[in-house]
Amino acid sequence: MAPQDQTRKAAAKNTGTGDTSEAGSRHIAARLLAWYDAHHRDLPWRVTPGAFARGTRPAPYRIWLSEVMLQQTTVEAVKAYFRTFVEKWPTVEALAAAPTEDVMKAWAGLGYYSRARNLKACADLLARRGGRFPDTEAGLKELPGIGVYTAAAIAAIAFDRPAAVVDGNVERVISRLYSIETPLSEAKPEIRALVEKLVPQERPGDFAQAMMDLGATICTPRRPRCMLCPVCEDCSAVLLGNPERFPVRLPKNDKPLRRGAAFVAEREDGAILLRKRPDKGLLGGMTEVPTTAWTARIDGATTQDAAPFAADWRRAGRIGHVFTHFALELEVFHAHIEDDVPEGHFWSLAHEISGEALPTVMKKVIEAAIPGATKKLRPH
Repeated sequence: MAPQDQTRKAAAKNTGTGDTSEAGSRHIAARLLAWYDAHHRDLPWRVTPGAFARGTRPAPYRIWLSEVMLQQTTVEAVKAYFRTFVEKWPTVEALAAAPTEDVMKAWAGLGYYSRARNLKACADLLARRGGRFPDTEAGLKELPGIGVYTAAAIAAIAFDRPAAVVDGNVERVISRLYSIETPLSEAKPEIRALVEKLVPQERPGDFAQAMMDLGATICTPRRPRCMLCPVCEDCSAVLLGNPERFPVRLPKNDKPLRRGAAFVAEREDGAILLRKRPDKGLLGGMTEVPTTAWTARIDGATTQDAAPFAADWRRAGRIGHVFTHFALELEVFHAHIEDDVPEGHFWSLAHEISGEALPTVMKKVIEAAIPGATKKLRPH
C-alpha cells in the first residue's frame, strides 16, 4: 500500500478525532495567522492585521455595524450599505439621532429587516449610556439584536477578547479540519468547543477574521482550494480525500408556498400608492403597496376581487420571492386612480420611489407593474 493510502486509511479510522491537543491547536492557529497576515481581505470595516500590537484599536461602532449587516448576508452585498451608513451616521450617537424611517430606507434591499429595527434600538440605548460599547461578550449580549455570534465577533475583533467566533464559514472549516460526521444541525456545540480550543490568547480578533477569510476564499462550499490552504496538512477531510462531503447535512424540507395578490395604484403624475407595514412581524416597519394576506390558498384571494378598494385593476404579472421559512407567489395588479388616498396610505412621487423603504419583494411587485419605476433616481 502506498504511503498516501496508508495515511488516508489511518485518518479514516480516526474520523472526527483530529489533533485537538494544546500543541496541535497552537500550531494550527499560528499557521492560520501567518496566512492571514499575507492574504487577508481588504474590507471597509477592517483594520490591518496586528492592529492591537501597534496600539491601533478598531472602532467598535464600525465592527458592530458590519457584523449586524453581515448576519445571513454576503460581504459583497454589505459593502455598499456599510459605506452609506457610516457616511450618513459616522457614530453611534449620530445613528441614534436619525429618524427610524430614514434608517429603514437606508437598509431597504438588505433584507432581514428586524436587524435594522434592532440596530436602531441598540444605537438609542448606547447613546443614552454615553455611546460606549460593552467590551465583554456578556455585556454585548444584553444589547438589542446581539446574539452569541455577534457578541463574540465584536468582543474579539473590536476588543481583542479571546472569544470563539463561529459563523457558517467557521463551521465549514472546523467540520472539514476534524471531519465531523455529526450532521451540522446537531454538531454546533461540538464545533464551538473545538474553536474555543483553537483561539489564541494573542491576536484573537485576527484569528477570528482569519477563520472567516479561510472559509470565504479557500475552504469554500464547492471546489475548495485545498492546495492553497495554510492548514491543509492538518485537515483530516483532505486526508480522507473528500472535503466537500463536510459539513454533513440532513436533507432539507421543501419550503411551504404562500400566495396572495399585490395592487400597484398609480396616479396620473406617476406617483405610486404605498403604506407602511406594522412595526412588528415580517418586514416590520417597511413600506409596501397594498396586498392581501400571504396565506391564501383559494383563487378568490389572488384576484382583483380581493383589492382593498375599487379600481380598474389589470393583471400585470406574477412574482416569486423566497423568505427564510416560506416561498411566496404574488399576483400583481395595476390601475390608474385619482388623487384620493385611502386611510393609512400615502403617495410617493416617481422620483422618490427609489428612496422609499421598499423590501426586495415590493420592488419586484412594482417593477412587474411599472418597469423601471424603482430605479429612477432622485434629482440632485
